[in-house]
Amino acid sequence: MEIIVGTAGHIDHGKTALIKALTGVDADRLPEEKQRGITVDLGFAEMSVGETHFGFIDVPGHERFVKNMLAGASGIDIVMLVIAADEGVMPQTREHFDICRLLGVKAGIIVLTKSDLVDEETLELAKLDAAELVDESFLEHAPVITVSSRSGSGIEKLKETLVAAAHALPLRNDHLITRLPIDRSFSVKGFGAVVTGTLASGTIAEGDDVELLPSKTKVRIRGIQTHGKPVKTAVAGQRVAVNLGGIDHSKVERGMLLAEPGVLLPTQIFDAEIEVLADAAKPVRSRQRVRVHIGTVEALARVQVLNEAGEIAAGEKDLVQIRLETSVAAVPGERFIIRRYSPQITIAGGIVIDNSAVKHRRKDLSQVRKHLNDLSKTKSPSEKANILINAAGPSGLSFAELRSRTGLRQKLVEHAAETLISAGEAVNAEGRSVGKAAFETLKAAVESTVGEFHKSDPLAKGISREVLREKLFAFLPNEIFQSVLTALESAGTIAIDRESIRLSLYQATLSPAETALKAKILEAYQTAGLEVPKVEDILNGSITGTAFTRNDARKFFQLFLDSGEIVKVTKDFYFLKSEIAKLVEKLKQFAAASGDRSIDMAMFKELAGVSRKYAVPLAEYFDRERVTVRRDDKRIIL
Repeated sequence: MEIIVGTAGHIDHGKTALIKALTGVDADRLPEEKQRGITVDLGFAEMSVGETHFGFIDVPGHERFVKNMLAGASGIDIVMLVIAADEGVMPQTREHFDICRLLGVKAGIIVLTKSDLVDEETLELAKLDAAELVDESFLEHAPVITVSSRSGSGIEKLKETLVAAAHALPLRNDHLITRLPIDRSFSVKGFGAVVTGTLASGTIAEGDDVELLPSKTKVRIRGIQTHGKPVKTAVAGQRVAVNLGGIDHSKVERGMLLAEPGVLLPTQIFDAEIEVLADAAKPVRSRQRVRVHIGTVEALARVQVLNEAGEIAAGEKDLVQIRLETSVAAVPGERFIIRRYSPQITIAGGIVIDNSAVKHRRKDLSQVRKHLNDLSKTKSPSEKANILINAAGPSGLSFAELRSRTGLRQKLVEHAAETLISAGEAVNAEGRSVGKAAFETLKAAVESTVGEFHKSDPLAKGISREVLREKLFAFLPNEIFQSVLTALESAGTIAIDRESIRLSLYQATLSPAETALKAKILEAYQTAGLEVPKVEDILNGSITGTAFTRNDARKFFQLFLDSGEIVKVTKDFYFLKSEIAKLVEKLKQFAAASGDRSIDMAMFKELAGVSRKYAVPLAEYFDRERVTVRRDDKRIIL
């Protein structure tokens, strides 16, 4: 069993000495710490008791170094709230305790240190002071252990209590992707860049490719150590040192995150619920500049309160949007701390609800609050996916977007999407998941738009695919457009002919005048045989005796082409299909009778009974249609 234990408490209350008494390791590693006798940055130690291995994170107690404390506090399983018996609860005791509570730490032990310096009465007062601090909190029923790091009194009992607390912890949730918040970065001669941190979720293995966020740099894991020993793999909850390949250690710093590549997207905006501390001097207000501590990073940000009042009073919870000045990579459910910009005091803590939010408009506040409340209440991956997919509207979400928005492992997201599609709550639109309601709305819009087009242009074959896309799908992924058309075509609602789309049951109807005009055009072509008039002569009425617009002509000729009555040979010449068929038969009869399948232009003109003006375009048309094939100045009849 791997357990991370963090210390919390005021400066000079004996946190480092306590860890040394437990493990034999002095967690103060910096020369400055040795000289000044105070912890400045995070320190680390370890201890094994039977099958249970403890990794200890020693945090600084001075108010100036709370940001360093926060870099180590986010990954702990058990907190040791250290209170010196001779001083009792002090300002940093309270702030550290608040931080642990706001970060969702569920287990802890109250350790009263320096017991050898006080009498029984003072010790009892310290216990009462501690009990008052933790009343109605996660530490309300926590064990209280009295120790002296100097004499060793109570240390064994503390070890036993730590083991009992470890075994009482619930099993770790392993549903999130691999994430390692980096709390240290340095270079080791002969190895290069090394980073350390507590593996927040997932597993890592030697040889894995990972991504350094927010820079999105791809790196490779060359080696892993846990407890000072090389290992091939590491699991969530372990303190690890990772040797990275493909990057210089100067490019890596505390606050960065190692994660499964291509999943999380760095963001500067996320939606969350926060709790303002009961003893906060002022409400948290919209536009307030704050310091956000999430994972191991500290980032400046503005808070946008998502309620009508624009503020959250002390002791209250409500929804907010955090707008960061730098990018971070977060997952839903991740906890964070908010401190005032200046002076730097902890004022609130929260939990990420939507890690890829957009700026909200005030008029959408009610809808936004409902969406975030729904997201925060649901636990099932498929329910979360369903809420996110429906919120995405007609655009839907790709599989990659679903993973990024949930932070879940690949198999869980695959199962969630398959469950929704099988249940009919979502549609698989060529790899994008779209809510059923949104997809049906798009289908109805296409059917309506095509129908309206038929009414406005009854002679047209159908609406252009590109026109339809621009009308309804201009800002949607092409996969959605294709899937909607495919669904409607499969259902028999529409018919698609190359670039034209029509309702399946639609048939063009002509007025008496249009029917008469169509008959005149056909009569002109039947009379002309293969010596057809140019389209221009049809348009100007010199052949039919009736002039009409080019747009009307286009419609009529499209009707002829659709029915197969007329064949387009060039932009100027259209021929009756029956006349074309007659000429093809003449060519075949000529080839059979002569025994020679080759024919020159002179013979072609003679067989067709037309001048070169018609013979050349007809011959070239036959080449295109593979009736003939050109060889030098002759053609071979196929």
